[in-house]
Amino acid sequence: MKKLVLVLLTLLAFSAQNVFAEDYNAVITKDRNIQNQISEIGFKLLNSNQIDVRMVFAYNKKDKLIKGYPELTKRQIVLYKDTIQYTNTEDEIAALLAREICKVAESYTGQFRGMIGGAQTKLAPKKFEIFFDKRAVDFMVKAGYNPLGLITYINKAFPQKRFDKFARTNLTSKRLANIYEYIYTKYPVFIENNEYINNYYYQNFLLTSQNNRKKLAEKIKNHSKEIIKYE
Repeated sequence: MKKLVLVLLTLLAFSAQNVFAEDYNAVITKDRNIQNQISEIGFKLLNSNQIDVRMVFAYNKKDKLIKGYPELTKRQIVLYKDTIQYTNTEDEIAALLAREICKVAESYTGQFRGMIGGAQTKLAPKKFEIFFDKRAVDFMVKAGYNPLGLITYINKAFPQKRFDKFARTNLTSKRLANIYEYIYTKYPVFIENNEYINNYYYQNFLLTSQNNRKKLAEKIKNHSKEIIKYE
């Protein structure tokens, strides 16, 4: 009887060890696949846009508790679990990476090996937020991605504040309106042949941006060149 119990315990331990090994290998494989996807999309963006400065891409499955600009000294773009979890398509991953590439590329400009350029982005975050959004659209289009993925990603990932007068960042609705206007005027083919028209997140953007899009329609109708004050 004791021998039988010992054999059963040995079999259970061996089985548990195999299950643990299989689970561990599955996690490692999943993390590696995510890392490979991030690197491939990242380098495609770099090469397609002829960005001739070095930067690398990494996946960190931990949450990034403190939001902000990337570490500009290492020029390493790290996507954390709590940022990449809002991406469902390659377009959306490309959108997230394109914005970060803009920030790191900016860190190479200016004096003192980019320290001035990096400091400027922190001193005028609202201005550069819109600038990076628009440049990300350009990077995405040149690399063959649909820039509407930037709209769906931001619509999912960034909540709406009450006010932005004293905040360091713009209202999400303003960011989305500026991105939409930029795509509408510079890359209208993506609006005309809209692959995201049945996407729930894009439909929600259309629903919540009606007033801002009316302002854009009025601007186009009047052939105005004034900057729209989006809400």
